[in-house]
Amino acid sequence: MQPPLLGRISDERCVSLIGMAGAGKTTLATLLARHLGWASLDTDRLIEATTGERLADLLTRLGLAGFLRLEEDVVAGLGVKRCVVATGGSVVYCPRAVARLRACGPVVYLSIDLPTFLARVGDPGARAFVVPEGMTLADVYAERQPLYAAAADVTVTSCGVTPEACVEEILKGIAS
Repeated sequence: MQPPLLGRISDERCVSLIGMAGAGKTTLATLLARHLGWASLDTDRLIEATTGERLADLLTRLGLAGFLRLEEDVVAGLGVKRCVVATGGSVVYCPRAVARLRACGPVVYLSIDLPTFLARVGDPGARAFVVPEGMTLADVYAERQPLYAAAADVTVTSCGVTPEACVEEILKGIAS
């Protein structure tokens, strides 16, 4: 019997990485893509390339709701194959985007603990980190955890391990 997720990985599929800022999505997408012989794509960079603007400027200009609509439109319109997709952390607020990622192949949630997140994220404004009004970083972290878990096929802890060890865990997870 073939493992259930393995059938979703083929020349026609992708692997998408979701999780909080600082979870290592971009770094691990690059390493995983190299291992698989695939391309890697960072959706934050794709949004910037699509609009010609930096994420921070887009967030300021469009506001939270407008930024999330843009992110949803760009990610929901992905048309890639044989690609490891690193998403922005706020993608889980975008139902059409999550549905597209799931249709493209397995979704891997890179989990980090709150202290690691707070240490890595630094100034949220410098990262164009989406913080709904009236919420703290810890509030956003708590709000997103169940969203990531619900969107993911596999959860891998990405703090406290080397990137190479994390890639091995991702490979094991998507093969089972």
